[in-house]
Amino acid sequence: MSGVSSPFPKLKLTVSAVAGVCYHGYKAGDEIILEDFTHPPKHFCLGLAHALFPVIYALSFGAKFGFRDNQRSLLVTCPDGGKLEFKAEILDKDGKVETLAKDPNHKFNPKKMVIEVVKAKGKCTFGYKVGDKWETLGLKCIPGFCGAAFHTAFPALFALNFGAKFFFMDNPDAIDTVTCPDGGNIVFKVTRVEEEKK
Repeated sequence: MSGVSSPFPKLKLTVSAVAGVCYHGYKAGDEIILEDFTHPPKHFCLGLAHALFPVIYALSFGAKFGFRDNQRSLLVTCPDGGKLEFKAEILDKDGKVETLAKDPNHKFNPKKMVIEVVKAKGKCTFGYKVGDKWETLGLKCIPGFCGAAFHTAFPALFALNFGAKFFFMDNPDAIDTVTCPDGGNIVFKVTRVEEEKK
């Protein structure tokens, strides 16, 4: 696919390790270019797409992984028995891999996040309504929270936890379009809450 008109960067996936037979025939060193995080190539593995999506979504909105030699990349393992490992990287406007050296002061620092219902229509099995809020820290699951809703919110939680900014939102530290997959009855806002400096 070419000629995609998108405000988002291209991404490069490189098969970095192989530990089994892949149905798609991916081999060590194979490179796959994605036009952006919304356009996988034809016949792309959907299992990989499922595991990869939060990572490429986060990278596309500026997330940084301070523990990596290149903070603008991350490794993703195939969800089918870990047969493959892929390195996901962002490409700049010239098609070169974006690099940002490892943060020597990196510390594990999960961010406080809030999920809030901002729109409701129809019936919600869990009874969620406008104004309902839940807090979480980093990527922790919320006890008793709807699994389908958490699945939908996870890419936003992942991205925000690693510093992504949603440039098209009034508050770039939040996204208010996270929609329930069950008829779109509930729409959530996911917000990274900056802690007060002490």
